[in-house]
Amino acid sequence: MTRCSDKENEGLSDDGAEKSNENQKKRSKGEKRVSFPPDEHIVSGFAEQRSTDPKADSCLTLTEIMAAYQRNCSIHQVEPKPHILQQLQQGVCVGGSVKCLDLKGERLDHRSCEALEVVLKSLHFDFINLQATQLEENGAASLLDMISYYESTTHLDISDNSSMGTSGWKALAHLIKQSVSLSRLDLCNVPIVAGPAQCISKALSSSRLTVLNLCNAQLSGVPLYTLVGALKTNRTLHELHLANNLLNSYQDALQLGDLLRYNNTLQTLELSNNVVADAGLEELCDGLKWQTTGLQVLLLRNNQITAKGMEHLARTLPVLKVLQVLDLGENLLGNEGIHVIRESLMVNCSVQQLSLTQANITCEGAVALAEFLVENHQIKRLDLRMNDVRLGGLMALSVALKINNSLVHLDLDFIPSQEQDEFLSDTQTRLQAEITQRCLINARLRGPAEETSETSTADAHGLPDNTTAA
Repeated sequence: MTRCSDKENEGLSDDGAEKSNENQKKRSKGEKRVSFPPDEHIVSGFAEQRSTDPKADSCLTLTEIMAAYQRNCSIHQVEPKPHILQQLQQGVCVGGSVKCLDLKGERLDHRSCEALEVVLKSLHFDFINLQATQLEENGAASLLDMISYYESTTHLDISDNSSMGTSGWKALAHLIKQSVSLSRLDLCNVPIVAGPAQCISKALSSSRLTVLNLCNAQLSGVPLYTLVGALKTNRTLHELHLANNLLNSYQDALQLGDLLRYNNTLQTLELSNNVVADAGLEELCDGLKWQTTGLQVLLLRNNQITAKGMEHLARTLPVLKVLQVLDLGENLLGNEGIHVIRESLMVNCSVQQLSLTQANITCEGAVALAEFLVENHQIKRLDLRMNDVRLGGLMALSVALKINNSLVHLDLDFIPSQEQDEFLSDTQTRLQAEITQRCLINARLRGPAEETSETSTADAHGLPDNTTAA
């Protein structure tokens, strides 16, 4: 049996050590491979595994959930919220789903948010209202991570929470991107500056949201540019509400015009109470011409638009195919503006609801609108409240409705008679009654189903649901 000498062993040992050192050097210089699970499986701050059985938590009764919530509050050394206990006590649970969890105005610190986990894990809510809950960074991040992880709601309102911090915004972006059940998000009265705008916009590129409400979010300028960049390729969002954002008639309107050029899935765009003005309306109209299957509702109330802006709209109305609701209320259109768009409205085949409230219209403008009603048989609703429409305008509208059979809602203010002559006063009252009657006849001819549909559409967009106030 041959045996190596000690020197040979030492040589082998040295060689092995050298090889080992070389291998270590190679490993240190080589590629490092570290793998992480997908984002949706990473949740920080939770001790529990997500249950694979969807019925595991929904089998708990509301009483059991109340008791579990109180135990959680004790663990986190925080008092249970009486309002939460009251809602759980009075709630109706159907298959693990409850209509609403309303926490509006309740102060939720970090420990209060952590204590809510058992509620968010055990129940699905149609609506969770976190408006003005004074969420701070840690609490916001924890709460939003829970809502995302447990798919706790379909509609979330997190308005009036301006101290969410970087972690809170990142958690919200993750929720927007990953949630399967969340379809509506309200984020109003919260400044969305450059950093938060980038977080939200990146998440919107692949989110499943269908309604996004960003009213009074200080979006003018770079934040709007960032948001529009993401929404140009978004194919799930149907409603975008941008009221009260001081959007201007230059860069902001240009961005919104681009959005309408490239996005054909957005169905509702609310821009009320901004400063779009006449120049901005021109940009919007250029974008509207590209809408062949998308935008059905455009709300431009109180945007400093004048009769000059109606020139841009007059060129666009004849080619519109899908726009059904147009709100131009609280703009200084005047009779001149109505004359500018009168002929275009006659030939338009898509607009069914037109709001001209408080648009500085008198009898002259009402006569022009009556001429439009005679020729157009698509219009179903016309809102002329808060205008100075008197006897001459009422006569023209009454005659027009003897010919028009599509209008089912003509909204007018009740005008106390200013006429001294009793005959003229009686005539005004009679004309208002005739207008009401003709609208009711048209509504009956169109059938109850369509009348109900019109009313629900008006409610959804804040339009009046009465036929007239005559």
